[in-house]
Amino acid sequence: MKKMIYAFTEGKGQGKELLGGKGANLAEMTSLNLPVPQGFTITTECCMNYLADEQFFENELKTEILKAVKTLEQETAKSFTASTNLLLVSVRSGAAFSMPGMMDTILNLGLNDERVQVFAKVTNLAFAYDCYRRLLQMYGDVVYGIPKDKFNQQLTAQEKKLSKTAIDFNQDEHIEVIKSYQDIYRNHHVSFPQDPIEQLFEATQAVFKSWLNPRADVYRKLNDIPDNLGTAVNIQAMVFGNSGDKSGTGVVFTRNPSTGEKQLFGEFLLNAQGEDVVAGIRTPLPIDALAEQLPEAYQAFVQYAEQLEQYYLDMQDIEFTIEQGRLFILQTRNGKRTAKAAVQIVLDLVSEGMISKEEALLRITPSLIEQLIHPVFETQALKETPILAEGLPASPGAATGTIVFTAEKAKGLANQGINVILVRQETSPEDIEGMIVSEAIVTSRGGMTSHAAVVARGMGTCCVAGCEALIVNEDLKEIQCGDITLTEGDILSVDGSSGRLYVGELPTVFEENNKSLQQLLTWADEVAHLKVRGNAETPQELAIALDFGATGIGLARTEHMFFGEERLLEMRRLILSQDDNEIETALSRLLQFQQADFYQMFKIIQDKPMVVRLLDPPMHEFLPHSPGEIKSLSQQLKRHPEEVAQHIAHLQETNPMLGHRGCRLGITQPLIYQMQVTALFNSVLQLSQEGIIIQPEIMIPLISEKAELLEIKTFLTATIDQIFETHQIDPIPYELGTMIELPRACLIADQLANEADFFSFGTNDLTQMTYGFSRDDIGKFITSYQEKHIMTSDPFQTLDQEGVGQLIKLAVKKARSIKPDLTIGVCGEVGGDPHSINFFHQIGIDYVSCSAYRIPAARLAVAQASLFNK
Repeated sequence: MKKMIYAFTEGKGQGKELLGGKGANLAEMTSLNLPVPQGFTITTECCMNYLADEQFFENELKTEILKAVKTLEQETAKSFTASTNLLLVSVRSGAAFSMPGMMDTILNLGLNDERVQVFAKVTNLAFAYDCYRRLLQMYGDVVYGIPKDKFNQQLTAQEKKLSKTAIDFNQDEHIEVIKSYQDIYRNHHVSFPQDPIEQLFEATQAVFKSWLNPRADVYRKLNDIPDNLGTAVNIQAMVFGNSGDKSGTGVVFTRNPSTGEKQLFGEFLLNAQGEDVVAGIRTPLPIDALAEQLPEAYQAFVQYAEQLEQYYLDMQDIEFTIEQGRLFILQTRNGKRTAKAAVQIVLDLVSEGMISKEEALLRITPSLIEQLIHPVFETQALKETPILAEGLPASPGAATGTIVFTAEKAKGLANQGINVILVRQETSPEDIEGMIVSEAIVTSRGGMTSHAAVVARGMGTCCVAGCEALIVNEDLKEIQCGDITLTEGDILSVDGSSGRLYVGELPTVFEENNKSLQQLLTWADEVAHLKVRGNAETPQELAIALDFGATGIGLARTEHMFFGEERLLEMRRLILSQDDNEIETALSRLLQFQQADFYQMFKIIQDKPMVVRLLDPPMHEFLPHSPGEIKSLSQQLKRHPEEVAQHIAHLQETNPMLGHRGCRLGITQPLIYQMQVTALFNSVLQLSQEGIIIQPEIMIPLISEKAELLEIKTFLTATIDQIFETHQIDPIPYELGTMIELPRACLIADQLANEADFFSFGTNDLTQMTYGFSRDDIGKFITSYQEKHIMTSDPFQTLDQEGVGQLIKLAVKKARSIKPDLTIGVCGEVGGDPHSINFFHQIGIDYVSCSAYRIPAARLAVAQASLFNK
C-alpha cells in the first residue's frame, strides 16, 4: 500500500508535490536539526483520493492517522486524548505552490470542556481559555462555515457586561463565554465535538475540502496553478506564543520583500498566536524590536534565518513562535516579493555566488517584469497635493480609483470598466476576487506581512496597509480621516511605494532607468536566440520600443498615419473620389504626410530593421457613419449630403474583415500602395543624403494566392525602379515580404517563399480565420468556455499550439524548404506571450514583435525559451 503519512523526521527528499510546500520544508528543517515542533504530513494524494471518494477517509486514512498520532504522542511524551500531559496540535493546509491564506488552518486542536480546565492548571486561566476560544472560533469557521464575527460579538458583549477584558475573567466567567460560543454552534444546528480524535478527523477533512473553496479556486486561476494537485495536511504539536510576556509569534522575511535589500524584514507580537499577525487584527512590532524584548530568542532566530537562506538559496518567509523564551520555527518557504525585490534579490544572489546568471533568469517570470513597468505619480503633482493619510508601503505602484468597501462591489464596478480602490479594516481570504480586480488595496489595520500585503505583492497590485489614521466604517460605507469624510464612490489615489493616500485623481508616469532590470535583461540578451522587435506606428511608440531594448520594429502599421484630422479628410476624399483629379489631389497630399512620417521613423530607427506594412483595413473604417458627420464631410468635399451618403452606403460590406482590404485593395487600387512606397523611398533617399543608410522592409498584407503577391510585387518593383531612375542613383537594397495571416497562405508557404524576401505571421487574423472567432466578440463567450474547460485560454492572447500553431509550423517548414535562410517573424498579439514564445523558439522563428511595454517581458521570455530548450 502506498504510504499516506510521513513524519517530519522521515519526509526529507519526498518533494513538495507529495508533501506540499509546507510539509516538505518542515521535513527539510527537521533534518537540519532546527527547533521544529514535531508532527506529520498527510500527503496531497490523500486529498485528491478523498475529494474523489469521501469513503477513502473512513476506509483507509483513519487508521493511518491514528497510528501517526500514537507515534507523535510517544515522541512528545504527551497525550492527545488523556487529561494529563496534554498534547494539542495545529492542523494546517500546505499545497505544492504557496497559496497564502487561501486554504484553512485550525489551532489548539484537542481542547474540550474538561481538558481546558486541566490546561488552565498547568498554564494559567486566561491563557488556557484564550486557546479554547480560538479553537471554537476557528473550528466553527473552517469545519461548519460559521462566521468568525459571531464569536467576536459574544466575547465583546461579555467584556462589556462585566466591564473588564477577558484576561481578567474568573473561571466561571470564562466558562460562560465558552457556553455562549457553543450556543452559536447549536444555532447553526451543529455541535462542537468533545472527542479530540473526532476533532482531528473533521478538521483534516475540512482542510482537504478547502482545496475546492472559491477563494482557492480564484487564486489558482490567477497564478496558473493546476486544479489536480491537492493540498497536504500538516498535523503539528502546538507551541504557544500566547502563553505570557516571554512568548510571542512572528513572520519574518530574510530580505526586504518590497525592495530586495538584504536585511531581516518582518514583525512579531508578544503574547499572541500566528493568526494574530497575518490577520492584521493587531498592529505588530518590527522584528528589530525583538532584540530588546527577547534577545536570546532574537539571536537564535538570526542564526536560523541565515542557515535557511543558505540552504534554500533564496529569500525565505519564516513563521516562528516563542514559548516562554524558547524559539520554534513553524514554517519556511520562498517568500512572496514585489517585482522590484525579485529582480534585486536574484542579482544579489548571483553577486554573492549563491546562484548562476542562468538560474537568476529562470527565477524571474515575465509577468514580474511587466509589473516593474508600473506607474508612479508625477513628482510635481505630489508636491502640490496634500497627503490624506500615510500607512505602510506594502506593495509599490500608483493607482487612482473609486472607493469601494466590499469585494462584491469591487467586482461589480470593475465589470463595468470602472477602476476601483478596495478599502477595508483588514482583508481576509474571502476578499480575493475583489482584490484581483482592484487597482489598489488599502487597509486601516495590519502590517507588512498581513494578508492584504502578502497577496497584493504576489499579484503586483499597489497596496497601503496599516493606515491607522483612517477610521473605516464598512457598514456606513465611509472613511473618516481627521475632519475629512470620504464615502463609497469618492476618488482616492494610492501610492504603494510611499504608503501615502491622496484625495482625488493624480496623474501618473512610468518609471525609467531601472538599472537592476537593465542588468537582468542584458544577461537575457546574452543567452537568447529569438530576437525581440516592437510594434509601433508613431515616432513616439517607436522611440519607447527602442528604449525598452527592441532590436528593431517588426510591424509599423501605416493605416493609423491616416487618422489625423487633415489626413482623414484626404483619405475620405480619395475613397469617395469622382474623377482622376480628386484622386491625384488626395494622393499628392497623403504622400506628403506619409513621407514626413516615414522620415521621422527611419531617422529614429537608423540601422535597425523596420517592417512597414502597407495599408490593410477595409475602407469603411475611414468613413463617417452618423448623419451629422456625413453632412460635415459633404461640406468639406463640396458635395450634396445625400450623394455622399449613397456613396458610403454603396461601399458598405456585409463582412468587411473578409472583404475589400489588404492586398485586395492594392490590386484594385494600386495607386494607394504606389503612393505609400513612393513616400517611403523618398524619405529613405532624403536620409541617405544626411548620411543615414536605411534598408527598407515592406510587407504586403493578407496574401492568399501566389498570383496576388506576384501582381503587387511586380508593380511595386516597377515603382521603386522608377524612383531610382528619376533620382539617377544606384538601387538601394530593400526587401518585399508578406504577412502570413490566412490558413491558405500557410498551406502554400513554399509557393509564397519563392516570391517573398521575408515572412511575418499575423497571428490575430490567422487565429480569427482558423477558429472562425471574431477577436472583437470573443469576450462575450470565452469566459464560459474557460469555466467549462472547453478552452483553457483566449487564443488571441496565448497561441493555440494544436491548431494555429500547427499551421505556423507547417508554413515555416514549407518556406524553409525553398529558402533555408528566409527571415521569419511573428507580429501578432501572442508575440509577447511567454507560453507562445517558447513554441516559436522550438519551430525556428527568428524574431517576435510585440507592443512597446511588453518588450522587457518578451526579452526575458526568449532567454528562458533558450534555457528551457538547451
